[in-house]
Amino acid sequence: MAGSTPASATASAQQALPAHGASPWAEAWRRFKRHRLAYWSLWVLGFLVLAVLLGPLLWPLTISDIDFKARLAPPSLAHPMGTDDLGRDLFARMLYGGRISLAVGLAAMLMAITVGVIIGAIAGISRGWVDAALMWVTDLFLSLPQLPLLLLLIFLFRDPLKAVFGPEMGIFILIVVVIGGFRWMPVARLVRAQFFSLREKEFVEAARALGASTSRQVVRHILPNSLGPVIVAATIDVAAAIIAESTLSFLGLGFPPDIPTWGRILFDSKDYLDIAMHWALFPGLAIFIAVLTINFIGDGLRDALDPRRVL
Repeated sequence: MAGSTPASATASAQQALPAHGASPWAEAWRRFKRHRLAYWSLWVLGFLVLAVLLGPLLWPLTISDIDFKARLAPPSLAHPMGTDDLGRDLFARMLYGGRISLAVGLAAMLMAITVGVIIGAIAGISRGWVDAALMWVTDLFLSLPQLPLLLLLIFLFRDPLKAVFGPEMGIFILIVVVIGGFRWMPVARLVRAQFFSLREKEFVEAARALGASTSRQVVRHILPNSLGPVIVAATIDVAAAIIAESTLSFLGLGFPPDIPTWGRILFDSKDYLDIAMHWALFPGLAIFIAVLTINFIGDGLRDALDPRRVL
């Protein structure tokens, strides 16, 4: 009939609209749950985080228990992931190292997001030379060769930080600062682009017409509406930081040998791949699962926080 709306179009439009009375975060959670891979990845990652937090408290063996009789033993009931060349339980070391690897990823992500949001917001709300100078600095950092510079910074500052903060905390601070210091540039560009788009919207112009200061426009109106892409970028940064820490540890430039991380366990196992494959299998699998689930969660958040997508 002329002038009528097709039933399929009406159903799609109604599906895109949020449920009556639902908050934006409740609607985002509903949309996130419809992304099956992201939803189940969240459960898998939550189980992994819970295991590394509570596992060392419940598992009877510690990372320093040595049993030469069980040297390079395969997985068994006594040692679910086998042992290393000193007879140390790999399950206990994996649980302990997971804390450090995930903590490095989260801390480096927070640093990268904080620096990126601040620089991107200042550049996005400013005009003229301030924006040009900040983008010049961003382009400068993007053009630097990251891995050689990471190695140089670790060689220069590893010993002074270890002397001040101790071997574990000093290396942790150094790796977080180095990795986070090279991950803020994409976030800054993303936030700047969001600010350029949002500062011309009607609700921002209305706030400006009512006399709202620039800082109020940013904090109350522009920044909250640009957090969706930032949250997605944060998940990507966590995965990238875990891989970067594992790479540095595998090269022997991360934490000391007595402090196991997933990358350090991989590094220690490289000479025994032919006779103790389990030693490298489990840390590699843990890194793979952690990074894969975080990336799937990022895909789900991208779809859930984009109001233009119909799920």
